[in-house]
Amino acid sequence: MKTLIAKFPGGYEGWARERGEEPVQRVMPPTTIYLAKKMSDANATTPRVFIARHGETEWTINGRCTGKAEIPLTENGISQVQGTGKVLVGPGKLIDPSKLTHVFTSPRKRAVDTLSMLLGPEQTDRLTKEGKVTVTEEIAEWDYGDYEGLKPHEIKESRAQRGLPKWDIWTEGCEGGESAEAVETRLESLIQQIYKLQTPHMDGKSGQPADILIVAHGHILRAFTKRWLRYAMDFPFLMMMEPGAIGIMSYAHHSVEEPAILVGMGFPLSQ
Repeated sequence: MKTLIAKFPGGYEGWARERGEEPVQRVMPPTTIYLAKKMSDANATTPRVFIARHGETEWTINGRCTGKAEIPLTENGISQVQGTGKVLVGPGKLIDPSKLTHVFTSPRKRAVDTLSMLLGPEQTDRLTKEGKVTVTEEIAEWDYGDYEGLKPHEIKESRAQRGLPKWDIWTEGCEGGESAEAVETRLESLIQQIYKLQTPHMDGKSGQPADILIVAHGHILRAFTKRWLRYAMDFPFLMMMEPGAIGIMSYAHHSVEEPAILVGMGFPLSQ
């Protein structure tokens, strides 16, 4: 493992100084940014975890914190998910429903609807009847508590008026809602379930479905990615994920001890 100064967009050094700390050498967690030559089809040998963000809602357009509120997808949000499904889901495509060993979805309607549109009602019903779909609060969006429906600048202004520290959800959590520690606890539980499902298939020789699909929300999926890579919740690893988008987690060297994020892959011409 290498010891190095971690520099990210926005700057680790600035992040540290903003907290009154001096930048120090950080030991990076034993995680991998993995570029695969070909993991796009049904024959990929290393199990993958696909993370899907629900489509656009009015509150994602406005930048409002959307936790437990049931805000429906917009017409554009529906189109986003349907487009993603058409291009990336199907036999021999990136997400082949026949290769899914399990699906985890947030209980919020916008996530459940996204799942159905992404895989299609027929495949969603099949997987549900086979007991391969789990609707769980473990991957529900961050409980924003008193901040539900507010925009980030409104939260920061309110806290400043009350003499509270500058808001950073990764350290401060949400008043009346969840702390970062609470979110981490439920995500760790989910990750352990995923390890249990995928560990028997690490060598790709079982011939059994081994991929997993998670359908959820912007903030919780970023938190999931951090914990998958074994970063602390407050580690300054900046990520962006558009509504209706798909991300991919996997493992380097077919090892459950090397959880990785897949940042590149090749698509055969036939796809």
